[in-house]
Amino acid sequence: MVKTFVVIGDPINHSLSPNIHSAIFKELNLDCSYIAYRIPKGELEDGIGALKKIMVDGFNVTIPHKVEMMKYLDKIDESCSLIGAVNTVTYKDGILKGYNTDMDGFLEPFKKKKLNITNTKVLLLGAGGSARAIVAGFAKEKANSITIANRTLENATNLSEFAKKIGLNANAIKIEDVNGSVKDYDIIVNATSIGLKNEPSLISLEGINEKTIVYDIIYIPMNTDFIKKAKEKKAIIIFGYEMLLGQAARSFKIWHDMEAPYSAMKKALFGGF
Repeated sequence: MVKTFVVIGDPINHSLSPNIHSAIFKELNLDCSYIAYRIPKGELEDGIGALKKIMVDGFNVTIPHKVEMMKYLDKIDESCSLIGAVNTVTYKDGILKGYNTDMDGFLEPFKKKKLNITNTKVLLLGAGGSARAIVAGFAKEKANSITIANRTLENATNLSEFAKKIGLNANAIKIEDVNGSVKDYDIIVNATSIGLKNEPSLISLEGINEKTIVYDIIYIPMNTDFIKKAKEKKAIIIFGYEMLLGQAARSFKIWHDMEAPYSAMKKALFGGF
């Protein structure tokens, strides 16, 4: 019997998940299908009802449903309760169980490239949707400290309180106050949406060097202005697509209990760009 998997969100037509998962199914010869299904804000309950009716085996959850989806789960994985959002769901024997693959997906490129996080000083730009999972990842890998820079100081402060609660030294500043301090950090992450429309980077990367790790979670365009500036300084680069592949591989493992073929996923992703 064909197993069905779905990604839900709004907007959803730009999602690259169907490309990635379909490529995995083909590579591993699995009798599965993966489709994008638009559920507008405010219609999540009905949308989930429809998914249950067609007996889907699992689904990914993207903006704007990642937090609201928590209300409809029967069980949650600890990653979900820690981050307070869900992006991967299994549906088995009438039970919806939620997981969050953002943290592991974010950490995956560090592991693949054998880059150290322990005892590093981190600068995180943004305090929105993905930032909480990123903070949890740095706490898990025992970074020394994290500075959260955001346009609204209040959101950065709330996130730094969460960081402290889970054992990470943290402080909050406004983005414009980063100024010349970038050279003091080992890892700099952009978790804002600045760059999606090719806007100039929020901060200057003057002073970083070839040991600095610069990570942009935006995956389209691949070379944001932030990444281009980091390349000029010969920094170590982690692209947004690497996190996307890390998340997809984790979802795949949750659903099928086997490893995903990285090279087939990567090929499909670049075909989708």
